[in-house]
Amino acid sequence: MSLPSSNSMKTIKRRLVWTLIRVFLIVTAFLIIVLMGSTLYEISSNTGRNPFYKSPSATILEAYYLGRGDWGGLDQVFQSSAGGQAGFTDLELQRSILLDQNGDVIMYYGKAVPARPAASFAMPVEVNQMPIIVQGRMVGTMIQDNRDLPHPVRLAFNVLNPILWISLVCALITLLLGILLMRRIVNPLSEVIAAAESVSSGNFKTRIKKSKSQDDLASLIDHFNHMTETLEKNDNERRGMLADIAHELRTPLSVLRGRLEGIVDGVYKPNEVNIAQVLEETYLLERLVEDLRLLTLAETRQLHFELKDTDLVELLNKSRTLFEPQAAAKSAQIELETDETEALVLVDSQRFEQVIGNLIGNALRYAQAGGVILLKLIKTDDATLVKVSDNGPGVPVAELPFIFDRFWRGEKSRARVSGGAGLGLAISKQLIEAQGGQISAANRPEGGLEVTITLPTPAIK
Repeated sequence: MSLPSSNSMKTIKRRLVWTLIRVFLIVTAFLIIVLMGSTLYEISSNTGRNPFYKSPSATILEAYYLGRGDWGGLDQVFQSSAGGQAGFTDLELQRSILLDQNGDVIMYYGKAVPARPAASFAMPVEVNQMPIIVQGRMVGTMIQDNRDLPHPVRLAFNVLNPILWISLVCALITLLLGILLMRRIVNPLSEVIAAAESVSSGNFKTRIKKSKSQDDLASLIDHFNHMTETLEKNDNERRGMLADIAHELRTPLSVLRGRLEGIVDGVYKPNEVNIAQVLEETYLLERLVEDLRLLTLAETRQLHFELKDTDLVELLNKSRTLFEPQAAAKSAQIELETDETEALVLVDSQRFEQVIGNLIGNALRYAQAGGVILLKLIKTDDATLVKVSDNGPGVPVAELPFIFDRFWRGEKSRARVSGGAGLGLAISKQLIEAQGGQISAANRPEGGLEVTITLPTPAIK
């Protein structure tokens, strides 16, 4: 059993892990950006309407003006801020300039100053202005440098800061757990990818080590191994078939060439006997090529069948009569055993007769002198069985699964005295299966081989 190379697997694992990490980081960053953006939009759109979103410094100044009625004594605001409200509010006041309703500066970066025109102070070039409104009337304007973060952004950061830290900690924990869990996904997936690369390069012996789990990846590995086993089997069959075809064609071609060269060189006379021998080899080649064509068409389901109700009792009697002279030549008998007077099945009568002929011919080839070729017909409610058996030597148990393969023969010498090219049973199997039936073979307890054809019994109309 071949496994993918460790170097390719490590490379694929590294690539998969980094891909998953990048995806995780991208998703995390996207979620953070969406959270920040939605929070900023919510705060910005409600700053002027909802006091919660409004700058606390502006709210304090509005409350101060509402309680006092003017801007006198602003130092009290800074004293109270430095007491219980120090921190964010005090920091914001120290970055701000306050103008009264006339546009004069009354607070300059957190310090109360006598009211003077703004032109007498160094003002920032780019400013953010926040109106101070009391009872529907603007009583002042708070100015901040535009280079500073605006209040909605600062508020958003203050609101999201703990959330972001918690999110980052959770993200790290999730990432660590994900890396540990990814082993169950990355390792099997990398093995499948590496094995697929190995198979694509022509190494059909590649197999993946089966895992103990029963998840979808384990099922994928099982299916992949089954696929490679099938590919290896098909490749071996293809190579074997090419070798078998070359062997079967070489013998008659060699005979043809030798006989024709002998006639040309004058070794053999161009008489009827020698020409008949050459013609016999051409018939053999023609039959072999026709068998290969028929087998190919049947395997690819391109062979046309004329299905109709056929009486198997009549068909078997006809086949028995046709082969009786050959059986008599071997001092054998062909008998039909059935309790039925009629057995209708939906088949192509010519193709089915061809199958029965192949089976009887094969049985006669291995039947012992004085033996019996038994044709048995059994009809049940669901199926009709046709059995063809002989009294020959049978087939070794180890060979039984292969007797319907192309070019299989009971003897391995391929001597033509044993007859056939090993295509008869393969053709029979394809013809029966193409008509919805099944065919199998087994050794008889009393000796010999028994081939069974099972056909579905048609429903009564």
